Amino acid sequence: MNKAELIDAMAEGAGISKADAKKALDAFIDTTTNALKTGDRVALVGFGSFAVSERSARTGRNPQTGKEINIAAKKVVKFKAGADLGNAVN
Repeated sequence: MNKAELIDAMAEGAGISKADAKKALDAFIDTTTNALKTGDRVALVGFGSFAVSERSARTGRNPQTGKEINIAAKKVVKFKAGADLGNAVN
């Protein structure tokens, strides 16, 4: 499902216009992004939680040449599915 299909499904499920569903989805994405930028965790009970994790610097290998390369430390976003979502999928 892509973003347009998600907007269509949200509009139909909530009984709102596609424009309102797009505004709601965009607001959710912006709010979640800003919260994660500041180091907050976003938890949606039953659905799951988004959090930022630190990935330390490490040494890797270039698969084409086999030469060692240094991979810089960075922050990554992780999603942990909630129990209700996990049970619904299984």
